[in-house]
Amino acid sequence: MSLNLNELDTESVNPKSKNIDTMDTMGILNIINEEDKTVAYAVEKTLPDIALLIDAVYPRMLKGGRVIYIGAGTSGRLGVLDASECPPTYGVDASLIQGMIAGGFGALLKAKEGAEDDPALARLDLEKILLTADDTVIGLAASGRTPYVIGGLDYANEVGAYTGAISCVNHAEISRHAKAKIEAVVGPEVITGSTRMKAGTAQKMILNMISTSLMIKYGKVYGNLMVDVQPTNEKLVERAKRIIASSSGCSYEDAAGFLEKSGSNVKIAICMALTGLSRENCDIILKRNQNNISRAIRSLKEGSSETVQANAK
Repeated sequence: MSLNLNELDTESVNPKSKNIDTMDTMGILNIINEEDKTVAYAVEKTLPDIALLIDAVYPRMLKGGRVIYIGAGTSGRLGVLDASECPPTYGVDASLIQGMIAGGFGALLKAKEGAEDDPALARLDLEKILLTADDTVIGLAASGRTPYVIGGLDYANEVGAYTGAISCVNHAEISRHAKAKIEAVVGPEVITGSTRMKAGTAQKMILNMISTSLMIKYGKVYGNLMVDVQPTNEKLVERAKRIIASSSGCSYEDAAGFLEKSGSNVKIAICMALTGLSRENCDIILKRNQNNISRAIRSLKEGSSETVQANAK
């Protein structure tokens, strides 16, 4: 794919940092900080597009569909990072949200030159995970033109999967290969072409929004608390107790008791603390509400505890 890099927003020269090599440390930091401040405003302009993507992906997740981020270089690493943080944060299976990077996981630590230029590699990577029509593939490319990403999106479209594209340029090439497009144009980098900076920050912010919103809708949050935290170490056990206490209003000591009685299931413990119902009844109620704690609690509030208990038996 031939392209004049000078035409890309991400490759243009930033006049504000033309003399950055002559500045002292505070001068360098001020320039970087001032440019970073503009990223959130660029992302703000894309919120309607991000919402459209999320609202299209969520129903597919409910049918068992997965979300797969694909990218190369910094973009690929950010996708892998966001995906890898979902299981410990929200207790989901590692297959639900996945990250793929051109050149494989070895490219996370050492760049594999040329891998991003082969569109067939993405097809092979997606074939390995048995991509289906219920899945979603989201391509990440700051420049908006990475062949690996385009190849992956094209294959996803062939399979019938939903596709999205996240870039940092206007009229990105990858946008033409996806059903949903997000173009967060952050302008020239402080160091020309170093898209790990503003473009990387923008992509990270957008990925945070996508995965967090999906997890909220998926029932992994009650209020603003992570209620599917897995208490697998001392720190997470303490966090689980605080979540139970904060969401139910019970004491820390009672929260510890509910956590133990629930079999270390935070959502069941919250249900028990709020309703006085047994572990078994709370488990039934949660399952009836697709394990969505927010929905389950709302259903409980619509009737008395006695009615709920009778229905749960």
